[in-house]
Amino acid sequence: MNGWKKAGTGLGLILILAALASAETYRLSPEALRDKIRGGWAGKVIGCTFGGPTEFRFQGTFIQDYQPLTGSGRAIPWYFKNGPGLYDDVYMNMTFVDVFRKEGLDAPARSLAKAFADAPYPLWHANQMARANIRRGLVPPASGDWRNNPHADDIDFQIEADFAGLMSPGLVQAAIAFSDRAGHIMNSGDGWYGGVYVAAMYSLAFVSNDVEFIAAEALKAIPEASRFHAAMSDVILWHREDPKDWQATWFKVQRKWSEDVGCPEGVFSPFDIDAKVNAAWILVGLLYGEGDFGRTLEISARCGDDSDCNPASAGGILGTVLGYRGIPAAWKAGLESVEDEKFPYMDFSLKDVYGFSYDQALEVVRRNGGRVLPGEVVISAGPVRPVRLEVNFPGLRPTEKKELDFRLGPEFRLDFDGVGVVLTGEARRSGQAEYVFRAVFSVDGKTMDTVDLTTESRWRREPLFWTYGLKPGKHTLTARLLNPTDKAELVLRAAVVYAAAPGREGGGRTP
Repeated sequence: MNGWKKAGTGLGLILILAALASAETYRLSPEALRDKIRGGWAGKVIGCTFGGPTEFRFQGTFIQDYQPLTGSGRAIPWYFKNGPGLYDDVYMNMTFVDVFRKEGLDAPARSLAKAFADAPYPLWHANQMARANIRRGLVPPASGDWRNNPHADDIDFQIEADFAGLMSPGLVQAAIAFSDRAGHIMNSGDGWYGGVYVAAMYSLAFVSNDVEFIAAEALKAIPEASRFHAAMSDVILWHREDPKDWQATWFKVQRKWSEDVGCPEGVFSPFDIDAKVNAAWILVGLLYGEGDFGRTLEISARCGDDSDCNPASAGGILGTVLGYRGIPAAWKAGLESVEDEKFPYMDFSLKDVYGFSYDQALEVVRRNGGRVLPGEVVISAGPVRPVRLEVNFPGLRPTEKKELDFRLGPEFRLDFDGVGVVLTGEARRSGQAEYVFRAVFSVDGKTMDTVDLTTESRWRREPLFWTYGLKPGKHTLTARLLNPTDKAELVLRAAVVYAAAPGREGGGRTP
């Protein structure tokens, strides 16, 4: 104790001793750590492939028991060659791993943001909007803030936070720190919480094989005042009340938490890419799957909505619990044939990323008071603490969705009554060459934004325009093209109108 005496007396020493008293020590062999990391990545890829055939084909409904699921891990080689965009949740993870490999664990958010903004792969929703924001010079966390990204509550960081947990074995607070840096690039609020929660579950999967414990303990990372915490708490409670009937819990989630406020495609539509609902389907798969790998993937996929990403997250978390050796051989058959190949859009393979994550995990352990010995990795883990409270779209309620299907000429006008509006659409080329429209968007005669809208899908901006926080009442939105052409067209699809809704910040509907 002489060393502690030198640390001084008073409050400082009390805090140090309190931290030590609350710390848990875990021990893993290097082989077990490697196996769990490989199992996490493998479960992710297998789950994504399994759910690929049903992705967003079952919206607002689950897949009935009598309908067979045709997805299989054996299809991985086919998707590698013919449908690599399926793996957006994997190659985004790999991008972050690669940045930390090249720049070290202190790589800033700007480096993470630039890497995926310039990458050759396709993106959607919050990721794509963040890419457009970053290319306009809007740096994180502004690029993921709901005021700059209408998709901020979407699933995006939730499906690509796996890396943070896999490099932070048993160290939830470390996983949260990495999630803060990466997740605010494309999300905020509930959209960010989804990633924090998934990363925390991965982290705990290294030190516990109790899925119920992992789900409840990881939730301590999410502020209790948030809607995301309330939704996950409901799933955990409903499972405890009825641990055999996952469909009963599905109905309760759908009734209470299926509201989509931000994503313009999801408003007034069965399409639901909201992080809360899809995180619920991850949790339903994990809890009702009871540690069975195939059953976990099947239930998560049968919940519908983003039915490739949800079993991917559930499979990755359970794959970490089980380790690669614990995943049934039949599920790994397709994976093993491509593990040495370069992953789609990447310059390295899955086997390479297993090693990168392992090296990073050892460094994270060392940085957080643990030790790496020749035959043992000693992890010193503190308590799970909640992140800060963030609320997206406070006081906003969608009231109308005006279907437009309008080819913009020199000018377009739209009258609406509310406090906000989001305009969706796309720029389409008529030939092979890219064309970039220059558009000016105004409300009540005041210019709100002047943007470039390209026909190149990789750099597209979605939605085209949005504004929140207007004074309640009647307004006129004007869209004007500065460079109309017959070589391309700008199509306006729909306008979502928002009214003020005080008190929307918490809770959900009564199930």
